[in-house]
Amino acid sequence: MIDPRFIYLALALAAFGGYGYVRDTWRGVTSPNRVTWSLWGLEGVLAFGVEIQQHVGLASLMTLMLGLGPCVVVLASFRNPQSAWRIDGFDVVCGVISLAGLAFWAFVHEPTVALVAFVGADQVAALPTVRKSWLVPRTESPRVFIMGSLNCGITILTLKFFSTAGALFPGCVVVTDLVLAVLIVAQVGPRVRGESVEWRTHSSRPTFLGGGAQRRE
Repeated sequence: MIDPRFIYLALALAAFGGYGYVRDTWRGVTSPNRVTWSLWGLEGVLAFGVEIQQHVGLASLMTLMLGLGPCVVVLASFRNPQSAWRIDGFDVVCGVISLAGLAFWAFVHEPTVALVAFVGADQVAALPTVRKSWLVPRTESPRVFIMGSLNCGITILTLKFFSTAGALFPGCVVVTDLVLAVLIVAQVGPRVRGESVEWRTHSSRPTFLGGGAQRRE
């Protein structure tokens, strides 16, 4: 394990990635899925509270960042009408399942089972954005996910004592963020479907038309 003070490097990476995503959302360049980001914000804050109770240590600061960052993204998405992905039935179902997982976590008194339920809820919350990154990757910004995988990896390494409570949540974030980063950077979905790969610039603003179609202005 590494010096716990490396958590400050992880926090800096998280701030760097989060700033870029909020900026792109504010400009209408990136279109966050509010279901995913709202639930990520809620789950990050709840996880921070649990880690404080379990004396996880400095690593809990990273979890707090995982909650506060998404909240800022959601707020920024209201700045520009182009800055929000239209919610459909799939997103709603994922949101309901994720909330159900959080409710199960809150009422179950078996710590391990509760933690698994919590992490499962977090992963289900990510599915709308995973799907969007597969369908229309140019509506996303990869830097926040690249930084997210790095800073959560550092967070795990700073743990004085490796435990499920301290490592499971950031570990799952590492995996999810890596998947999202690959889908966005490599534009895996369009390539697999044989579509032309269109690289986004910061002046290109995707607008939702419905049914997963997008256009540029």
